[in-house]
Amino acid sequence: MGKVLSLDLRKRLVAAVITGGLSCNQAAKQFGVAVSTAIGWVRRQRETGSVAPGKIGGHRPKAISGEHRVWVLERIKRDFTLRGLVAEFAERGLKVDYRSVWEFIHAEKLSFKKKAWWLANAIVPTSQGGEPSGSNIKIASSLSAWSSSTRPGPGPIWRPCGDGRRAARGCPPRFHTAAGRP
Repeated sequence: MGKVLSLDLRKRLVAAVITGGLSCNQAAKQFGVAVSTAIGWVRRQRETGSVAPGKIGGHRPKAISGEHRVWVLERIKRDFTLRGLVAEFAERGLKVDYRSVWEFIHAEKLSFKKKAWWLANAIVPTSQGGEPSGSNIKIASSLSAWSSSTRPGPGPIWRPCGDGRRAARGCPPRFHTAAGRP
């Protein structure tokens, strides 16, 4: 996004077009702005009577507020899903999307998602054959996923032969030409 240009420049360009008889292309070249900018300023002058820039940005109020906020805070005491809440809001007459509901739940610190970090380090006692705890208990990880220290490295990288086949398939690359024949 470009910078906001001075009000004086805007007024001089628009005056050159409206009263001076220049085209928007000529005025844009003379004042060193883009043609689309000159056209926009002239259009703005004709539609609003001013060349002042419009408001940029600003605050947009949250859709889930007031009575809807109170309803959600009461509703989440039971099981819910974000998609389910979107559907329930639609039934109540409030059109919101998944992202709006997600942002509201997290802004209110109402997320009940389990943290996965504790699972990777969890250990649980296990016994062999259902025997009671005692000397033959093993401590085992509760997950069977790769950790960063046991993840296998990358596989081998095979050089292609001259005819596009891989060298691993018995094609020694130095004996083939680009046409694939020795």
